[in-house]
Amino acid sequence: MWLVLVAYQLATLLLARAQNACIGHSTFRSPANSDIQVVCGSQTVDLQILLCPIYFNGYNESLLSLNSEHSIQLCKGTADWAVDPPVVRFNFSITEEGISACSSTLTVTQESGTGLFSDFSHVEYINIAGMVCSKDPSKGSITYHQETMYRFSCRYPLQYLVNNTQMSVSGVSLAVKDNNGSFVSTLSMGLFMDNSYSSMLQIPFGGLELKTRIFVEVRASNLSNRFNVLLDRCYATSSPFNVKDTFHDLFVGCDLDVQTVIGNNGEQQDARFSFEAFRFVQSTETLSTYYVHCATRLCLKSFCPSLTQNCTNSRRRRSISNSQGTTVSDSATITSGPITTRLDNGNMLGSGGTLQTHDNNTVVVVSVIAGTVGVICLTLVAFVVYQMRNSNAISNKLGLCTKE
Repeated sequence: MWLVLVAYQLATLLLARAQNACIGHSTFRSPANSDIQVVCGSQTVDLQILLCPIYFNGYNESLLSLNSEHSIQLCKGTADWAVDPPVVRFNFSITEEGISACSSTLTVTQESGTGLFSDFSHVEYINIAGMVCSKDPSKGSITYHQETMYRFSCRYPLQYLVNNTQMSVSGVSLAVKDNNGSFVSTLSMGLFMDNSYSSMLQIPFGGLELKTRIFVEVRASNLSNRFNVLLDRCYATSSPFNVKDTFHDLFVGCDLDVQTVIGNNGEQQDARFSFEAFRFVQSTETLSTYYVHCATRLCLKSFCPSLTQNCTNSRRRRSISNSQGTTVSDSATITSGPITTRLDNGNMLGSGGTLQTHDNNTVVVVSVIAGTVGVICLTLVAFVVYQMRNSNAISNKLGLCTKE
């Protein structure tokens, strides 16, 4: 019993000291909406609330929690008396687990695209909202404490929920940059040999043959099952960077290159398509190297169908203007590793490392033709010899008959 009394006395002493630190301070007053500061960061939501108004109302930092989750230590704040004015700080990560741990809400809204997203008639936004609430310390049936509550919210374009990564053909991923936003998912791009998407594409030393079909998959990992992956535009450039350079569109919305085939897009947490290997005509080198880039978005499953175009309909989404560069948003562009193709118009090293030339091909063809002609000639000679021997035999028989 005496331990409980000591703890109570200690808590009372600490509260009195804290109140003494606030007494006379300009913020020792009734709470106001301006007491809370919200920072919507790239990885966390950070809140700080003036402490002295909290003490003025008869509470302390231990009696505050996110969304009234007072029994969860993770949802409580930390007092900082070293700053002036003193504050209590809260923070949580912008992941689905971090948001739901303290009962904050996550909603998705659709709005008209502006700025970087002006090419889209609708853009989805993530809204994270909640409140910091006080817990009344009174034990009786009445209280004299005024409830203290601060509301907060943060808003992010849905594109900012993906990390920007590169995936090389060998399957090694490399993070490129950390853009403003929440990275609850990581994008990767893989190049495959066939439509089973099980064998990574192996590019031989001498490059791929033109018209080799390449299968591309863009996948989001650690993504909430409420979202799908949507590719708005995929294109190839001779540079691994998203610069205004010579490019070739594989598809933009419904507009497909004649050799591009869409597997699935906006239907799952991966998007797939294929195209035939080509080369840029301005390249005079025997080997041509280029990179595939895809402008990628996430979409709410229930809203994806309205973003996925019905390409049999005359109404199509507006294409991205070339003057606006090669990307829709840097924060959601994924790039492949190098793709190398070969030009078969001279000496080339094939995948086995042997010389392959048009001259060699000609020799082979000529040899086949010569062999065929030789066989025919030998057959004719044999036939003529056979006929001559038959003729001689007949003549000999006729001569014997005449002598008799």
